[in-house]
Amino acid sequence: MSATETAGVALRIGDVARLAGTTARTIRYYEEIGLLGDHGDRRSGTHRLYTEAEVEHLREVLRLRALLGVSLDELGRIVQAEEARKALRAELQAAEDDPARMRQILKEGLGHLERQLELVRARAAELVRLEDDLETRRRRAQTRLDALEQAC
Repeated sequence: MSATETAGVALRIGDVARLAGTTARTIRYYEEIGLLGDHGDRRSGTHRLYTEAEVEHLREVLRLRALLGVSLDELGRIVQAEEARKALRAELQAAEDDPARMRQILKEGLGHLERQLELVRARAAELVRLEDDLETRRRRAQTRLDALEQAC
């Protein structure tokens, strides 16, 4: 099923898992811990149907987890900040006649962005440390190899 085939179609969890490249178990777990929004209104035993927007949200959550290598707790904070920023964008559009409210909304949005950037920068620093460590090990191994080749 391609994205064009799913436009406007309610999808079952197996279809969503295939489209997002994950498992139904992961989707259920992410829902349970709140990474995919509140789905507590679903009655027990009923099938949950997903929209294309929810599939895209899941893809973004999976992309962030893979890209940043964050814990589920950290991922939850990123997702919460993103959802808060999305709500603020809607408020901002509604407040375009109220500059004071717009300033307040923008300041709040900046706070969410700063928290997201802190996490990304921390991960980037960890990657730089790993790269430095690997480079040092590579140089040591190359030096030993060069010494052995000169001895022969």
